[in-house]
Amino acid sequence: MAESEQDPTEDAPIGDAEVLSEDPQELLKNVEEHFDQEEEMQPESSAPGEIQLSSEPENDTEKGITSAPQDTGQLTPDNVIVNEGTVNQASYSTELQDEVVSEGLESISTAEQSLLPPADGETHSVENEENMHVNDFGEQLKVEEQFDQGGLGTFSLETREQERQVSAPARLGPDDAIYDDCTLSQDLCSCASLVAPMVIECPSETSLVHSAVCDTVFEENTYMKQNSLNLVWSFGINPDTPVYALHIDNRRLILYASSHTAVMNNFSITRQHLLQGHCSPLSCIAVSGNRRWVATADQSPESLVIIWDTFSGIPVQTLFDCHPEGGVGAMAMTEDAKYLATVGTGTVQRVSIWEWTSQNKGPLCSVDLSPAFGPQTFILFNPEDNTELLSNNKTEVVFYTWKEDLLEFAAPILTDDTFNKIVGLYSQSVFHLTPSQVLTATSAGNLVIWDTVRTPQIQFDDKVKSYKKRALKLVNLQNYSITVVTVSDRYVVTCDVKGYIKFYDEQLCLLNWYSNFNLGPINSISFSSQPAPIPNEKTSYPSESNINAQQFVVRNFIVATDDATVAHVTGDGCKLQILLQEHSAAIHAIACHPAQPLICMGSYSGLLKVWNYEKKKPICSRLFGTGNYIQCVTYDKAGSLLGVGLTDGSVHILDALSLNDECPEPFQYAKDAITQITFSHESRYLATVDSKTTVTVFQLWHKSWVYLGRQNAHFKPIQSLMFGIYLDSNQSRLLSLGEDRFLVEYDLANSTKDDLRILSSDRIEQSAIPMCMAWYPPITKESFIITANNQYKLKLYNATTKMCRKTVLSPTYGSPVRKIEILPFSSNSEPDVGYLSYITDDKVGLQTLPLDGNPHRSCALICHGKAVSNIACSYDGCYIFTAGGDDCTVHMWKVDLTAHEAVSALGGEALIPFYGLLEGGRDGELFREMEDYFYYSLLRYQHVGTMETREVSTHIPLQEIPFVMRALGFYPTEKEIEDMLNEVKFSKYVDTGKYVTDIDLGEFIKLYINHRPTFGMTASELQHTFDVLGYENENGEKVFNVRELQQLLQNEGECMAEEEVTECLSTLLGLNPEGGSSELISFDATNASVLLEQQLPQEITSQMFVNEILGFPLNFSGSPCVEEMTNPAAAST
Repeated sequence: MAESEQDPTEDAPIGDAEVLSEDPQELLKNVEEHFDQEEEMQPESSAPGEIQLSSEPENDTEKGITSAPQDTGQLTPDNVIVNEGTVNQASYSTELQDEVVSEGLESISTAEQSLLPPADGETHSVENEENMHVNDFGEQLKVEEQFDQGGLGTFSLETREQERQVSAPARLGPDDAIYDDCTLSQDLCSCASLVAPMVIECPSETSLVHSAVCDTVFEENTYMKQNSLNLVWSFGINPDTPVYALHIDNRRLILYASSHTAVMNNFSITRQHLLQGHCSPLSCIAVSGNRRWVATADQSPESLVIIWDTFSGIPVQTLFDCHPEGGVGAMAMTEDAKYLATVGTGTVQRVSIWEWTSQNKGPLCSVDLSPAFGPQTFILFNPEDNTELLSNNKTEVVFYTWKEDLLEFAAPILTDDTFNKIVGLYSQSVFHLTPSQVLTATSAGNLVIWDTVRTPQIQFDDKVKSYKKRALKLVNLQNYSITVVTVSDRYVVTCDVKGYIKFYDEQLCLLNWYSNFNLGPINSISFSSQPAPIPNEKTSYPSESNINAQQFVVRNFIVATDDATVAHVTGDGCKLQILLQEHSAAIHAIACHPAQPLICMGSYSGLLKVWNYEKKKPICSRLFGTGNYIQCVTYDKAGSLLGVGLTDGSVHILDALSLNDECPEPFQYAKDAITQITFSHESRYLATVDSKTTVTVFQLWHKSWVYLGRQNAHFKPIQSLMFGIYLDSNQSRLLSLGEDRFLVEYDLANSTKDDLRILSSDRIEQSAIPMCMAWYPPITKESFIITANNQYKLKLYNATTKMCRKTVLSPTYGSPVRKIEILPFSSNSEPDVGYLSYITDDKVGLQTLPLDGNPHRSCALICHGKAVSNIACSYDGCYIFTAGGDDCTVHMWKVDLTAHEAVSALGGEALIPFYGLLEGGRDGELFREMEDYFYYSLLRYQHVGTMETREVSTHIPLQEIPFVMRALGFYPTEKEIEDMLNEVKFSKYVDTGKYVTDIDLGEFIKLYINHRPTFGMTASELQHTFDVLGYENENGEKVFNVRELQQLLQNEGECMAEEEVTECLSTLLGLNPEGGSSELISFDATNASVLLEQQLPQEITSQMFVNEILGFPLNFSGSPCVEEMTNPAAAST
């Protein structure tokens, strides 16, 4: 690359620079006269929310001034701010004009409401307020537009073409790409002091959107959400979305997507602002020319598009259901930020144009593309003309033009035969520096030049359809794929799979290139909105690679690569700074240091990285190489060792500081992935899970790690593996919990090499599948193991006897709890209160301990757009980390226990939260029935027909609990009855040494709510039982034979005696009106058997079983019914 001292401004074309080249004194005079005239014509009062734009608003309409914030790209020698009759001169970028508030322009009145939408992105429930919000915001943009485009009286626009010349950057002129040092020193943020006095003139109700400047969003007093869990930092980046440069001057401020959150990362102050509002991963991001307005979109069923103000971080508009079929696949914003273009991902792709600043709820115009076009993955507006845009995928380029409600398009055909050359697959397109031309990059290293079709007959016709284009030329620039093509100032810029960045002039002559950055394939490039400094003796720009060899003056820019690297390049001196170097593949492995603010992350890219999460700085990293996918990682209790499990079955033991191997070779005793890994408390043992069912243990022997043994103790995948400590010694104990419902404990003390022994194996569930387990914190005198299952229950088991001691309702947020982490217990806090964090399929939550089933004591938030794969807790319990798996991100959540307790208190005390879980609440029919059954049970226990004096009590004996449960429609198994009775019986034994023999109504309500099925039994579940166990009759129905049904009940599951089967069926059929032995004490099964044979057919269908035997009034059609059968009154028992 050659260098040259030639002045890059010598070929500057006429345009905006000429229009703005008035004498400064004359300019000030015109401004003063303009505002004097405006004040004379200003009406005395304005309606609330109304903005007076100028003395001749009708002229503005005729000239077609757009009502949106503008980035003109102009650099005036003297910009003017008018306030209280004084005129101040300042040299600053026109981007700050968005913030100017002038006395001559009527601002929002004191009666106007704030423009701030809710912080969570929700829309107003009152339609009038929503309309006011949209109208006011649109009026604000009109004021800014008026101020930008001639409101100061400097010049007027005579034609539409002249307006476009002023409102859009002069892309061929190098003047706008440079400015002198005086202008450089006056960047956007340095003008905050000039804006502040004018903000005082605004009413007190003015929103933050009006008053914010570029650094407002990062101020210390910026509003922070006070939730139980608050997202404070995001590690990682979505590799499929572009990265944008928001920085000004020397700031390193970039915008990118991280799972379902957009991140504004300010590297100059090491701070992030997170734009939260989506529930699904972000699919695309678009920015305005001045970088103030940002649009984010997703591919969720809601198909959200949210527009943000980057100065304040506030969402200013939300578009719902933009593309219900599949969401938004591509999006673009005009340079002036007025319009959005979106492309859906449905089978029939819809392209829509939105005027988001207006109150229109739908798009201005739309058009459907034939499925033959294929999914469009890229869309772009013409920066010179908002009515033109393009989109492309790998095989087609589509050109559009729109006016009012009509959107027209054309897709010219280009094949290898057109120019007798290989075209390749398209990557991106851009409007060329030459008017009417478009450039498209291809995988063959070509640039396709498209131009508008002009026949001799319409050569001079003004109605030439700009979207009618054809391939004019195919230019081969290189032999490898071009991934990005864009335009910056007077340069055409390309990026490719080798990480090279090349700059061309208008004629596609190579001017400069960067090939020594050692970057991976580049997927996006973004240039700063701040022009480059003018060359002088202090600058060190390279020379252009041509005969003229003039200095190559380019703006600073950001590049992002496929391997999740983001770099900042300074044009002056060609300095490269790596800003981000994140994981480019799925992250499942995370672990927190037990005593320091460190978190270790490992991914399928083979990268192991340790961060200081308080300072937000990486400490060390290690790359295991291609094909070495990291699946799990853990610290030992001292924090000196790090265990790493890979998908190839190898186990590495590393030094936690240097990440060097402690062993000469990694352990390789498994062929399948290591899914779990953990150290014992004294760092003597290391246990892993592989093949999903096998446990392997390694032992520290004479300061070296050796293999101890393997054991395949489960026949289904292991869900949890953990070490513990025996109560009467300091010896380690190892337990595993599998989907086979067995809790297995291993005998480490008596195990020898190649002989890992099992101490006990207990089945802890009947039908539910355990999901995870953990050690219950020491907030009780008894030692417990806590488990969660797929039926939304949390259970406590005695750590020694494995007896189920308590069952409570678990958090119900769409999916069962997948993993539990106990927040570190602090002796300074309340001794009987603790907290646990948990994850579900896509949420992270916080639960207060001790467990009681109160739903208000738990909370959950969506933590990742698709799924969450792992959770870790900091050593002090202040932060929770979640790994998103395939979204390649880790989110850091700050725990706010004060806010959590405040929210919990809103749910009420004592039984109030539990009344809300009963159908109808405290005044509902279920509660009244519960009272009746409860006190009837007390009478029944003392015999209904007795003539003796009754004992009046508010308690019933424990043996009556099953009968009341059944009367309420909950039919527990014998194991569930045993668990319920043990829960009540031993509830006070540790404290008093006595058994509890009765229960009052309040405790019974809690017992009923915690033990009953969370969502009841559904008809589809019963149908599934018939599908599995039944046979198909001649009518094609799944049926049971009566005798086979009786045999199944007597021999499978909890076996029933023949008399019990007969009694149950006869009672359900109403053949025993007195209720069987539960009421009559004795039951004669002889006559009942005869009656059953008469009443029941030989074949029982699912519909007959539900309607006639169980008594549920459900209409069984061919499809499975999903109606919940939870109404106890429906069963005729």
